[in-house]
Amino acid sequence: MESDQKLSAAIICFNEEDKIARCIESLKRVADEIVVIDSFSTDKTPQIVEEFSRHMNITFLQNPFEGHIEQKNFALDQCSHDFVLSLDADEALSPELEASILEAKKSFKSDGYRFHRLTNYNGFWVRHCGWYPDTKLRLVRKEVARWEGLNPHDILKLKSGKEEFLKGDLLHYSYDSISDHVGQTNKFTTISAKASYQMGTRSSLFKIITRPILKFLKDYFLKRGFLDGRYGLIICTINALSAFLKYSKIKELQLGHKID
Repeated sequence: MESDQKLSAAIICFNEEDKIARCIESLKRVADEIVVIDSFSTDKTPQIVEEFSRHMNITFLQNPFEGHIEQKNFALDQCSHDFVLSLDADEALSPELEASILEAKKSFKSDGYRFHRLTNYNGFWVRHCGWYPDTKLRLVRKEVARWEGLNPHDILKLKSGKEEFLKGDLLHYSYDSISDHVGQTNKFTTISAKASYQMGTRSSLFKIITRPILKFLKDYFLKRGFLDGRYGLIICTINALSAFLKYSKIKELQLGHKID
């Protein structure tokens, strides 16, 4: 497949003043243009992006947030080049991944490129718990790709074409504290419960009891979360909490209760 060797990078963000600079910095040598879609941040995110735009080709747009999938597809559509690298504001390229992408850019031979994502949890790199290798398709020829899935768990998929794996990690700077993780879990399980309920998923006392237990056993033992020490135990416990909250909230929806 021929390539013009041009690459767009798409970033969605909301109140990411502590992380957006690291994300953009990691794209300096890779992206020919960067498209930042902001959900009307109230912190310094817009000013930080504006500062970078003075010496980089950056397009900054604000768009109402209707869901992760919808926002990322909007970002994809704003990119001018055939190939697009999609990142969240709390992600950045490792040096090895940057080198792999630069090599692939010489002549794009595939329609999509996958690579591992490595998550940093409160300063600790998580290599188990079902969080690694968290392989993601993030570099695609946009005309054959679309974000799908069930909010907030978006997945970039190819409609057709060939995929290839690239060496190097996408660095994910996720949670800065346990409280941050618990708060995000509460928020995401509300979104997930609503989306799942609309898709026909139903809950029961049996599911509320068993799904968290099975999730913990899978992540802590089968996915070897115990090898991540104290943080492994914390992560696997909150993963189980996520399952508990999701199915509890679905049951609330079945009963006609609000879960906001």
